[in-house]
Amino acid sequence: MSVSVKKGPVIAVVGPSGVGKDSLMSALAVSGPQLRLMRRVITRAPEAGGENYQAVSEAEFSALAGNSVFSLHWRAHGLHYGISRDIESLREGAGGVLVNLSRAVLLEAQKKFGDFIVLSVTARPEVLADRLASRGREDRDEVQRRLARAVSPLPTGLNRVHQIDNSGSLSAAVNAALAALQPERA
Repeated sequence: MSVSVKKGPVIAVVGPSGVGKDSLMSALAVSGPQLRLMRRVITRAPEAGGENYQAVSEAEFSALAGNSVFSLHWRAHGLHYGISRDIESLREGAGGVLVNLSRAVLLEAQKKFGDFIVLSVTARPEVLADRLASRGREDRDEVQRRLARAVSPLPTGLNRVHQIDNSGSLSAAVNAALAALQPERA
């Protein structure tokens, strides 16, 4: 007789560029009991920095997608992003698996994973502008485009969404996220 292992929810962390999603996710994984991180596969150069990701070429990404390696994949900002099917094994016995997702795939993810929570991370416009400028990956025009997209709403039809303001200290955002997730995981 096999014993089924409880699977934790997939916790999508979404928000505009520069809002601090990756910093929040890393801090949550340290602070939150049994929270795990899912690493994305991205067609971004490995030296580009930022999050911990698996860098692949366009051809490698196409091959991975063709071999059904991804649970989800999408294109944004001129890059391809993928979430490996390994997310299912990470969910086993976890309090949740944190994954940086695009707003464009949230409904698909909710349908695919079932137990699905969205942490919608926000920050004041001036905070976003400063963070984008300081990371140096985008020119002035791209920063303006990203700031304009920052106010894009989440798709309608999401069941469990929590807003997290990351304008101030990271510890305040972590505490807010843990408080929002606590009733969800109880």
